[in-house]
Amino acid sequence: MVKRILLASPRGYCAGVERAVDTVEEALELWGAPIYVRKQIVHNAHVVRELEERGAIFVDSETEIPPGSTTVFSAHGVAPSVHENARRLKLKTIDATCPLVTKVHSEARHYAAAGYTILLIGHAGHEEVEGTTGEAPESIILVESVEAAERIEVPDTDKLAYITQTTLSVEETNEVIEVLRRRFPHIAAPKKDDICYATTNRQRAVKAMLPEVELLLVIGSHNSSNSNRLVEVAWASGVPSYLIDDETEIDETWLEGVETVGITSGASAPESLVRRVLAWFGERGVEDVRAHAEELEDVIFKLPVEVRRRAAV
Repeated sequence: MVKRILLASPRGYCAGVERAVDTVEEALELWGAPIYVRKQIVHNAHVVRELEERGAIFVDSETEIPPGSTTVFSAHGVAPSVHENARRLKLKTIDATCPLVTKVHSEARHYAAAGYTILLIGHAGHEEVEGTTGEAPESIILVESVEAAERIEVPDTDKLAYITQTTLSVEETNEVIEVLRRRFPHIAAPKKDDICYATTNRQRAVKAMLPEVELLLVIGSHNSSNSNRLVEVAWASGVPSYLIDDETEIDETWLEGVETVGITSGASAPESLVRRVLAWFGERGVEDVRAHAEELEDVIFKLPVEVRRRAAV
């Protein structure tokens, strides 16, 4: 029987997600509905549904948006070709790309312009990877695993660099980088790690908590890369872990023989979902809820310039 809940800290929204969600909310206030959003603004089903109720329309491609419409690009970033299509359609664009993703795009352009082959460590099909690859498609090779790093062949080992998706497992990414550095000793690297502070902090918080819990619940949507990585971190340490969108996805058989449950949430999950999960446990008599640690994040990103200009009028 579950007796206590430990809450990981930090958890939930990062600065980039908060900025992106605020951008859509502000756009709805300033321009009125509908506001079109290319892809999910962040990878959380609840956030997307709430914004849809307020007048946001989510589309898979900018080419689906009526010409001249106000359009927000998601936190994951887009390829230059998307910006070109938007200009052709005369869309009024607001770029909510996380500044830390923008940094990776800049690195890709820099290395490509210098004639480097770029190894992008990341997951195929993820919107962030698609956007980054679009900056230099002829120069970028995707590396998804240690095995791929062992097999990869490059045209020039002296002009080689790596960059990474921002939401990866820190440990797994380091393993890939170790292989690349062993095979290609002269490989160039970003001056500062590309994995974002929030991803790193949430994984660190989970690792610190794992020795004290028998089960970890990660609140986040199933297409959220950083949320899936938190689940993997727990399983890698031998602690069962499950990704849930909200309390309705909790399977009570997971709780059999468990006294202490750890709870965290991915960087795209609002704190309201944590409160709902805690209420679910409260209804089942669990009253001992405590923070495992209190680590505050003070990173703040300004809203996109298009929103700030409009708000100032």
